[in-house]
Amino acid sequence: MDGRSPARTAPVVSVVVPCRDEAGNLPALIEEIGAALAGGPFEVIVVDDGSGDGSADVLAELARSRPWLRHVRHARSCGQSAAVRTGLLAATGDIVATIDGDGQNDPVYLPLLVKRLVEGDTRVGLVAGQRQRRTDPGLKQMASRFANGLRSAVLKDGTADSGCGLKALRRDLFLLLPYFDGWHRYLPALVIREGYEVAHIDVVDRKRRHGVSKYGIVDRGLVGILDLFGVWWLRRRRKRLPEVTEMEFHDR
Repeated sequence: MDGRSPARTAPVVSVVVPCRDEAGNLPALIEEIGAALAGGPFEVIVVDDGSGDGSADVLAELARSRPWLRHVRHARSCGQSAAVRTGLLAATGDIVATIDGDGQNDPVYLPLLVKRLVEGDTRVGLVAGQRQRRTDPGLKQMASRFANGLRSAVLKDGTADSGCGLKALRRDLFLLLPYFDGWHRYLPALVIREGYEVAHIDVVDRKRRHGVSKYGIVDRGLVGILDLFGVWWLRRRRKRLPEVTEMEFHDR
């Protein structure tokens, strides 16, 4: 299976997969992504955030028969936001889609996100998944609902689930967004700050097949509060979006 079109060298869709210590989940996930996007040109960039479980060997083997698969590695773990940004900077596609590396996001939704972005209203800058029927433990779900409710109340970003890894954006807009650790959880608010709208697609959450979650409830919550008010400040500091027109001059 070759994700590249003979007519163009740059893929249309770049899928960024941030992961750390997900060697057990990567083979099935990569196979599913390839099958989901087989109808058009694409590339998959797995950003290995300092894994120590043999993920590099797994990816090397997978890449032997998949020319569209790229492996970018952090020498040490820098966090999910840094991994997403590394993938964005490495991407060559016009559209960048993201999906978590733990296998809980179903790649079958990737074409739907991209189609909604490309064929929908041009005012839409981000299409985000919203997880239904969550599979996380009850306490983690409660913490997530509280965090999402607080974020929505403060930022008014119209997003019920900013933590879902399934998202699609145009790369040029993605590059405009201010970066900070925790950035990936605030993409809807940051996109709105640039004058665009956010669309949502309901997606089904899956259980993790292998490994354990890398996030705790307390540590994420404490950092998240600081990030929340940082993004609130950023939005308040954007008073007015310029309406830009390039003037044409003609010889007399």
